[in-house]
Amino acid sequence: MPVKIHQLEIENVKRVKAVKIEPISNGLTIVGGNNNQGKTSVLDAIAWGLGGNKYRPSQAEREGSVTPPHLHLKLSNGLIVERKGKNSDLKVIDPNGEKGGQQLLNSFVEELAIDLPRFMESNNKEKAQTLLQIIGVKEELLQLEQEESDIYNKRLSIGQIADQKSKFAKEQPYFSDAPKELISASELIQQQQLILANNGENQRKREHVQQIKMQFDAEQSEIARLEYQLNELKEKHVQTERDLEIANTSTAELQDQSTAELEQNIANIDEINRKVRANLDKDKAETDAAEYRQQYDACTTKLAEIRKNKTALLENADLPLSNLSVEEGELTYNGKKWDNMSGSDQLRVSTAIVRKLKPDCGFILLDKLEQMDTNTLEEFGKWLVQEGLQAIATRVSTGEECSIIIEDGYVKGQEHQPLEETTKPWEGGKF
Repeated sequence: MPVKIHQLEIENVKRVKAVKIEPISNGLTIVGGNNNQGKTSVLDAIAWGLGGNKYRPSQAEREGSVTPPHLHLKLSNGLIVERKGKNSDLKVIDPNGEKGGQQLLNSFVEELAIDLPRFMESNNKEKAQTLLQIIGVKEELLQLEQEESDIYNKRLSIGQIADQKSKFAKEQPYFSDAPKELISASELIQQQQLILANNGENQRKREHVQQIKMQFDAEQSEIARLEYQLNELKEKHVQTERDLEIANTSTAELQDQSTAELEQNIANIDEINRKVRANLDKDKAETDAAEYRQQYDACTTKLAEIRKNKTALLENADLPLSNLSVEEGELTYNGKKWDNMSGSDQLRVSTAIVRKLKPDCGFILLDKLEQMDTNTLEEFGKWLVQEGLQAIATRVSTGEECSIIIEDGYVKGQEHQPLEETTKPWEGGKF
């Protein structure tokens, strides 16, 4: 069973003169009173009594007192804890009469239970780390969060590059009349030279035809003039006629090619190649953008899988409160981060986590509950009863919600009575 405070007696600690309290076992015991009456001194005394000398107030002895501080606590497990004498030495006696010490108290007293502000004032990530540590998923969740961060940053970078590529592609002009590849000046000149050489050969053949024709005409004249050579010339003429027919046949279908387009291309090669390069840049940027978009989508899928694993990890963990979780490395309750929680929710979350740290510690000390209205106090008290938790709290108030009232270092109604005479059991925490 979790250990709780059954009874406590305090004398001459800070502002307390003499106080005896029997807090209720389950629920909220409120120590009320005006400012500077000794309310917080009660909590400081309990913390010192159970937590050790590191919680000893810097001025533990009440100002003006002639006797040293005296603490006497009875716990639900039967232990009696005392601090008394000049040095306020600690004495712990178990139910069998055996003496113990601070080590025995440390086995069931959770430090944050007596120093809750240390937890509540830590930053949100530190609170989350405490929760993850006690439910046993800290390392695994940290690994998932690191993977999530890496993939998210990678996806962000890829998305930015894809956007840049798309923007670059949109800004580039595109020339539909340009060829797909860059033009080579040397290739155009070579093509021109081939055409010119071919045209030259055609011209040679034409000149050759003219020569044969001239020869034919001369021979005809010779035939007329030289009858005596007629037979010889006729034979030669017949052969020449055959040659003429062959030459005419070979040149009849000859066509000269124009070099005008090549000459224009050579003249415009820089402009054409500029258009080709622009088209190639646009095509490359569009291709790159599509590839980066595919990588971006793959990262999105991976990111969703990691987040799903994180959710499953926390859903299957033994959390101290339902709807308590860790998102993006920060503590959340009912979907709200710490700074957006109500004061009562912050107390509830803190109390639940501190109890989970050391289940054997069944009590918790709370200071300055004046931030809560009476309805919230009642709701918080019911939750403590439901959870089987004992809370001893202070509140600047003298209203009915207070279990006891501290006035000038005494419990109101116990003034100037020796502690041993105030034996009537007191049941607090009722509104």
